[in-house]
Amino acid sequence: MPKVALTTLGCKVNQFETETMEGLFKQKGYEIVPFEETADFYVINTCSVTSLGDRKSRQIIRRAQRQNEQAIIAVCGCYSQVHPEEIKAIEGVRVVLGTKERSQIVELVEQAAREDGIIDEVGNIMEARDFEDIPLYDMPQRTRAFLKIEDGCQNFCSYCIIPYARGPVKSRHLDKIHAEAKKLVAAGFKEIVLTGIHLGAYGRDLAGEVTLADACREVLKVEGLKRLRLGSLESIELSPDLFELIRSDERFCAHLHLPLQAGSDSVLKDMNRHYDTAEFARLIEHVEREVPGVAVSTDIIVGFPGETEEQFQQGLAFVAAMNFSRMHVFPYSRRSGTPAAERKDQIPDPVKKERAHRMQELAVRKTQEFHQQFLGKTLRVLFETDTDGITDGLTDNYIRVYTDDAVVCGDLYEVELERLYRDGVWGKVTEKVK
Repeated sequence: MPKVALTTLGCKVNQFETETMEGLFKQKGYEIVPFEETADFYVINTCSVTSLGDRKSRQIIRRAQRQNEQAIIAVCGCYSQVHPEEIKAIEGVRVVLGTKERSQIVELVEQAAREDGIIDEVGNIMEARDFEDIPLYDMPQRTRAFLKIEDGCQNFCSYCIIPYARGPVKSRHLDKIHAEAKKLVAAGFKEIVLTGIHLGAYGRDLAGEVTLADACREVLKVEGLKRLRLGSLESIELSPDLFELIRSDERFCAHLHLPLQAGSDSVLKDMNRHYDTAEFARLIEHVEREVPGVAVSTDIIVGFPGETEEQFQQGLAFVAAMNFSRMHVFPYSRRSGTPAAERKDQIPDPVKKERAHRMQELAVRKTQEFHQQFLGKTLRVLFETDTDGITDGLTDNYIRVYTDDAVVCGDLYEVELERLYRDGVWGKVTEKVK
């Protein structure tokens, strides 16, 4: 039985796509082995959001070649879509895909095993119009299941390479979403997380006939589902229909990830973001009014080209005034091929690092402040991992809860939140949710 090892860099969408490819290999009788082991075939799903992602991708490709010089190495994902020539120049690479044609991964590596040379299947992603619908043939080994329902982005933020790597918006049809959700719940998953490159744009390519709220309704129809969570959304894409679903169905997690990216209006304009800070604040106020107790997490980029100390201070002050539950802080990463990369006023790395440190310190305080609001309250926790007798999991509003009480990973429990602990809260289990 031939052995194949797969690995993923980057986002939850990439992770989902790797799981679909793993299922394709299993369907054809391949043995899936850990990436650290010797395999006949290696599949590397790359990321290109930052220059660090590019570098890690190259390092992993070279590691696979060292592990077995005779192996067939296939590389797919955003990095290979944007820079296929760089990938083909790395010793040992035999198959290069971009962000489509992954449904043919098994046939392509088998072709590479029969033939000499490099198989290059990277096409013009801007011409792609259909969602690449690959069913899940094998269930991921987690307690939460990610379900990709959308691909592509047309926002063209000035710092972002993703629209060039993923192409235009492509949405999965509702019947396919329902079928996959039903399969995941039947496999024992209590929570499904809907993901996409530009999730809030779901349905725009389907003649405007369906929306993200419609996709959510299809998943919520599945009997046995305990939780539905959404991946990252743009704040300006939240609809009254979606709010009504979150309010009316207790299975809908009260957690929204809404990227801010900058707390300075001039920086937001330079980033080609389609809102200002006042509009963002109004939208968050509306979210908190519509969904009491909601957790709003966000992304922040520091050190964008031209960002002055004054603008950074404006960003700190704006973030401090918001009730963010969690913040992901990133120093700006220059991406070749984007407008921001061409600017002459790049911020020196030491300055970006120092600003990231200051923003991260604020992020830690904001998370602690959010967690403290819920101490003494009892929330439902889906437990996920057990390490050295301590089990942890997430509330519906994305607070990580730890306990040493006896629980089963993959099950829901009522837990009283007692005190701050690590990156979350320590809790005492009161009862199991039926």
